[in-house]
Amino acid sequence: MRELPVCQDLLREVLDIAREHHAERVEQVVLRVGPLSGIEPNLLADAFPFASAGTRAEGAELIIESAAVRVRCLTCGAETDTTPNRLLCGHCSGIRTQLMSGDELRLVSVQLSGTPQLATHH
Repeated sequence: MRELPVCQDLLREVLDIAREHHAERVEQVVLRVGPLSGIEPNLLADAFPFASAGTRAEGAELIIESAAVRVRCLTCGAETDTTPNRLLCGHCSGIRTQLMSGDELRLVSVQLSGTPQLATHH
């Protein structure tokens, strides 16, 4: 299961943000995970309580948003959403496409307590 090491790396970033903002606790973590990222959201959610145990993020709510698979057609130039197993242009059905999104694992936001600030990471 590679989700636990990924979760541990993610948690290090979250805890760095909490320290930078002098927060007592992390209340919520929002992630965006694409279906082509190689990460199973359910396994990541299962790993989070183990990775966060004994830290400022223990008990924090983890919200995992799904990212759309989006391609840009190299033939017609259109950007369209598609499915993970069919990376064709939704406009002209072209096969020459460039992946624009769908393979990401992104920290969207961190909600902190003990500080008036909301940290957002892009």
